[in-house]
Amino acid sequence: MKQFTLLLPTLLLFGCAGLPSAIKNAPATNVSYIQISHDINNYKGIPVRWGGVIIEVKNEEHASLMQVLYYPLDFNGRPQLHKTGEGRFVIKSAEFLDPVFYAKDREITVAGIISGDIERTVGKRIIRVPLLSATAIHLWPIYPYYYDNRGYAHPYFGYPTNPGSYPFFRGRNSGPY
Repeated sequence: MKQFTLLLPTLLLFGCAGLPSAIKNAPATNVSYIQISHDINNYKGIPVRWGGVIIEVKNEEHASLMQVLYYPLDFNGRPQLHKTGEGRFVIKSAEFLDPVFYAKDREITVAGIISGDIERTVGKRIIRVPLLSATAIHLWPIYPYYYDNRGYAHPYFGYPTNPGSYPFFRGRNSGPY
């Protein structure tokens, strides 16, 4: 019982840690990416929490610019990659964003303020995308996926989880063993 009383507060503290509070708490105004991308100038100064997959990172002399493919977020603030990407946006950060860590195809969530738009070149076409001044950035960890010829599998899938599981189940008098 004594170990349990020491373990419970520790688990509660670990449950509260992890995400920055700006990422954990969604902004009060809920404006979608589509609304903002159609009329960026009307939404300047609006706080948002967006996420997606990193396309590229460029470090300039006084700021870093990161281009992201937008995906809707789940209740934890993590991008939902199984849904359709809705477009691009650019994150401007005063911090140095190392391209080794902020690499292409990594999942990211950012909280910030819409500060206008910026031109980006995609192929031979120039497009204007929302520019977000970052207040908090969270880079999501990479989780390993276990695949075989049957698709996704949990690493312990198929193994017995208790001593009475098949093929190890035997009655008391079920044979010579």
